[in-house]
Amino acid sequence: MAASCDSLLPLILLLCLSAQAVDRSNFKTCDQSAFCKHQRELKPGQSPYRALLDTLELSDSRLTLQLINDNNKVRLLLELYRLQGNMTRVKINELKPLKPRYEVPDVLISDPITEALSVVAQDENSLVLSLGGKDQRLIVSAQPFRLDIVEGPQVLMSLNSRGLLAFEHLRARKDTSISHKISSTVGSMWDSLKKEEDKPGMWEETFKSHTDSKPNGPSSISLDFSLPGVEHVYGIPEHADTLKLKNTDGSDPYRLYNLDVFQYELHNPMALYGAVPVLISHSTDRTMGIFWLNAAETWVDISSNTAGKTVFGKILDFVQVSNEVPQTDVRWISESGLIDVFIMLGPKPADVFTQYASLTGTQSFPPLSALAYHQCRWNYNDQEDVKTVDQGFDEHDIPYDFIWLDIEHADGKRYFTWDPSNFPQPKEMLQGLMDKRRKLVAIVDPHIRVDSGYKIHNEIRSKNFYVKNKDGGDYEGWCWPGNSGYPDFTNPEMRAWWASQFAYDQYEGSMENQYIWNDMNEPSVFNGPEVTMHKDALHGVWEHRDVHNLYGLYVQKATADGLILRSGGVQRPFVLTRAFFAGSQRYGAVWTGDNAAEWGHLKISIPMCLSLGLVGISFCGADVGGFFKHPSAELLVRWYQVGAYQPFFRAHAHIDTPRREPWLFGPENTALIREAIRQRYALLPYWYQLFYNTHRTGQPVMRPLWVEYPDDVATFSIEDEYLIGKDLLVHPVTDEGATGVTAYLPGKGEVMCFSTLNGFLSLPSLKYFLWVSHIPVFQRGGSIICRKDRVRRSSSCMENDPYTLYVAPSSQGSAEGELYIDDFHTFSFEVAKQFVHRHLSFSANTLSSRSVCSLFLYIFFFFFVSFSDGTESALEFEFGSTLAVLTLRKPGVNAAADWTVVLR
Repeated sequence: MAASCDSLLPLILLLCLSAQAVDRSNFKTCDQSAFCKHQRELKPGQSPYRALLDTLELSDSRLTLQLINDNNKVRLLLELYRLQGNMTRVKINELKPLKPRYEVPDVLISDPITEALSVVAQDENSLVLSLGGKDQRLIVSAQPFRLDIVEGPQVLMSLNSRGLLAFEHLRARKDTSISHKISSTVGSMWDSLKKEEDKPGMWEETFKSHTDSKPNGPSSISLDFSLPGVEHVYGIPEHADTLKLKNTDGSDPYRLYNLDVFQYELHNPMALYGAVPVLISHSTDRTMGIFWLNAAETWVDISSNTAGKTVFGKILDFVQVSNEVPQTDVRWISESGLIDVFIMLGPKPADVFTQYASLTGTQSFPPLSALAYHQCRWNYNDQEDVKTVDQGFDEHDIPYDFIWLDIEHADGKRYFTWDPSNFPQPKEMLQGLMDKRRKLVAIVDPHIRVDSGYKIHNEIRSKNFYVKNKDGGDYEGWCWPGNSGYPDFTNPEMRAWWASQFAYDQYEGSMENQYIWNDMNEPSVFNGPEVTMHKDALHGVWEHRDVHNLYGLYVQKATADGLILRSGGVQRPFVLTRAFFAGSQRYGAVWTGDNAAEWGHLKISIPMCLSLGLVGISFCGADVGGFFKHPSAELLVRWYQVGAYQPFFRAHAHIDTPRREPWLFGPENTALIREAIRQRYALLPYWYQLFYNTHRTGQPVMRPLWVEYPDDVATFSIEDEYLIGKDLLVHPVTDEGATGVTAYLPGKGEVMCFSTLNGFLSLPSLKYFLWVSHIPVFQRGGSIICRKDRVRRSSSCMENDPYTLYVAPSSQGSAEGELYIDDFHTFSFEVAKQFVHRHLSFSANTLSSRSVCSLFLYIFFFFFVSFSDGTESALEFEFGSTLAVLTLRKPGVNAAADWTVVLR
């Protein structure tokens, strides 16, 4: 079949508001959190725990033995598992707890596959277990109890080497009937227990006007990890701080406790909206990870023997041949639950990402439109306002895919409804957007207005699905609608009911081009302690303190399930969440919350999203322009230029800020914003391919330089530039008045090409350059990137347009890349294997394409490809000497077949 112009794959060959900052008094410090304060008072080197080696039991899947606290005689059960994929699992629980302790469900995608452990040596004080290949061993030392993971002569990681294991056993309060019964049963052991001092806050704790009744008493846990040879650790989001985690000696630990923080401060370890208890270490020798599976309030202390040393001090150590080996020590402290930790042994960065993905799953694969541009504010006033903004984008030739509605769209902030005055015909509004192949996102928050005339509230109450207070009544708190109830999303029956409410016959006025935003799901309780739920609230038999960090994950999961269910399982959902936990990547996107229109907030968005990507959540972005305050024109332009190169690209603003649609800052700035957005749309094929790959493998989309250049020490602390995939390096401009940046271009002997929409320029490895109005973006030499340079008003309008291949040869004259195509919005790629995934290669003036996966039959028809049967062709081409670009026009190749193009 002859090819039309639109069916071709052109080829370009590259030759070379007035809001105040957060009130910190509303949120606890470690000293104000009783369990953190008590645990931190423990001194290293005084561990009371001893392993009872004679209790060892070994099966095909695990090893167990008992630990005893020699101070109070309480026994713990240690479980060790060798997991498939070079991982080790360590669990510690009470041997005979007074009542069950909470064990986190629904985060692991399945029971991890175990491999056999074997004892290779044992004496009276130690036990050596084989962990498989490469001479890996797990050494259990009895007194004091300690675990060491070694490879040959090298210690990779040690547990309890500092003696900071602490496990507060459940107990009855003194002078109660239960305590007398236990005393008469266990005799002298109970006498030892009673000698333990009851410290302030163990049985009741007050913060400001709120009292936590703590009916189960103290239940906190702690364990330390030592990482010899490691100076750089990352992860444990969410914090508005540097990519490399800081030493916390002399300051608060990093806190993981999902909270609604109003205009957060920068560069401190206080908790924010989400919590992922995963830490990654990296050195030139190895990358490893620690996954602390606990959903309670958690604090993480980090100390390093190189912290505080100046560059001169480190050079002096080198010159004097210092024998001090760098080491980082990490201590995890959680309020309740048990110790359940996964040690991911790498050894490469990609291995750690794969290991973590095997435990908690990969990033959901979004519809293509979700990767395009989103326009949002609190709030678009009515249907006419939505129509006017939509028309404004067309009038100014700016593409966009989604317009968003915040809380004011609902009838009295009753979610799943529409304000009858301002949005009387929601289907008419949605149809108008659909006619232009655009979509809408509406907010659905998890606090439900207590109102007997509100169907959603009545059904939740009648089904007994609300979280309960400590006395057994429905828990109520204050949020946007006023007095609100909070559905118990830990209950699978509640989640199933919630999902059913997104059906078109339940959510009146909704259509298939409407998607959902879950905000305030930490959960936010305006009149609660730390603006969240009381810890002694009840989810069935469990206290809120046990499940707190899981709440947001469950809300997003139930919502995503609802969007899938309403389509009969056909359509991929898009759900944005503010609160998250480990595993949230399976359900949609996150954003960095209530930022401000300040240069510091623009700058910090980079390490915040990089940190999330390292722990599995690739679909991350920040509110472009800043949520609070009003940006200058320069800041807004720069923010669009940054947002265009972050995974989730949405502009958002507070209700009290002036309007800031892209065309309201003058023609010159409108043109710059338009150009930034158009760059995003041109690169959508590359973004889409990267999200497909992260869905398959868990490799982050937006990644620090050290992920691809793990031996280059200079990259280990860089956070003002980053990689999109492995082939685009971005160094955004994030300083006011900047006329240039200094970009570090990594790689020995690699060529980096300076990218614009017009061409590429080869640069050396390290270059200082001036760049006034564009984003410094580099394509890695040796890569092929697929783009769509014909930009239309939405991504859906571009589906049938031709692709353009940008080939940047390496110094050896070769290059390779990928092209991924499917229907862009359904699960057919997974269910029916209907997709095209090609490996593209260029060498010796020949460009070729072959299938990445030969096992699948591609049943796929699109009009933008031609279906010529030839497997080899010769093409004419033009060489533009000004831009050093070689352009091949109308190659007439089939995107779904193997082919070779020879340049003559």
